[in-house]
Amino acid sequence: MKLSPIAIVPVVALSIMGVFLWGMLRENPDELDSVLTGRPAPTLTIDPFEGMPEPELTGQVTLVNFWASWCGPCRVEHPVLMDLADEGLAIVGINYKDDPANAQGFLAELGNPYTSVGADNSGRTGIDWGIYGVPETFVLDADGQIILRFPGPVTQSALENRIRPAIAEAAGG
Repeated sequence: MKLSPIAIVPVVALSIMGVFLWGMLRENPDELDSVLTGRPAPTLTIDPFEGMPEPELTGQVTLVNFWASWCGPCRVEHPVLMDLADEGLAIVGINYKDDPANAQGFLAELGNPYTSVGADNSGRTGIDWGIYGVPETFVLDADGQIILRFPGPVTQSALENRIRPAIAEAAGG
């Protein structure tokens, strides 16, 4: 039986697509460095949340966490952020392209780990910080320098293997 050239085209196309998909799946988003690492954190151009103080990015080691109420992985990482807040770590929350009422409801339901919260309704701050989506978390030293960009949810494993070492580095130890 002889195959026509037209029958081979879909097989070749699917093979090429498979190679590209395999390549994308084996990439680890944790390994994507930020061009901002080692530089001062960009200015936060955000709308304040009612009753929350203005975010402060200097003076102490700080996490900056981009999140949204519509983000499933943000819900997954939230208990870890609550534990970090209970330890006394300053966490600035940037609510990303979210409905304010939904964001307030999210925090009312799950608790508020943030020392301050602002809304990035336009997404401009997210662009300035180079985020790919939510959640993303940045570790800043006391001078406001970015030590680490961590994309994805902060799980217990990520906390121990990536975030805590960056916090220790940010603290000078």
